[in-house]
Amino acid sequence: MQQPDFEHAKRYALERLGRELPPAAYYHSIRHTRDDVLPAVARLTAAEGVNGIDQVCLLTAACYHDIGYTVQFAEHEMHSAQIAVEVLPRFGYAPEQIDLVRRLIMATRWPVHPHTLLEEILIDADLDSLGREDFPVTSRALREELAELTEETFTDQEWYRRQLQFLEMHRYFTASARALRGPVKQRNMALVMRLLAETQEPSG
Repeated sequence: MQQPDFEHAKRYALERLGRELPPAAYYHSIRHTRDDVLPAVARLTAAEGVNGIDQVCLLTAACYHDIGYTVQFAEHEMHSAQIAVEVLPRFGYAPEQIDLVRRLIMATRWPVHPHTLLEEILIDADLDSLGREDFPVTSRALREELAELTEETFTDQEWYRRQLQFLEMHRYFTASARALRGPVKQRNMALVMRLLAETQEPSG
């Protein structure tokens, strides 16, 4: 099996994200890819026993999964997959490897329906922050990003209700993510419930 040049493919993606993402991409920033999703994929692949070319393709998909935001906000997964298909041949990726990266990126499209362990890992890594202590920070960044890039604004009550619905609907697919992030995710849900309750108008 052909061994691709992951390091240069990664550098290309991160440089393009840093250069071309809109300034208002507060949540879907280069930090989300570089500091959140990539380390989470590395951690989950180790825990789930994924290695070799499957691990390389997963890490590549992590690098490229949000690069479509450099094109447009809507349907960004499709644009991310298209960019990956266009550029990865220059880094020595074989057609079957590129197709795997493409399918992994498209698996992050919401609502998610993973069919393989690799898809589960990338989806869990993409939403790693739901089960971290910095969830309030990333939640605020997403709210500000939506306001500027989509002109979607929310009252505090609307936002906390939306966040709670998302947390309740979300699940971590891999046993490793459930073990590592599940407990803090439950605490984050309790926090959002408390914040939502505080926004309710007092009765009577």
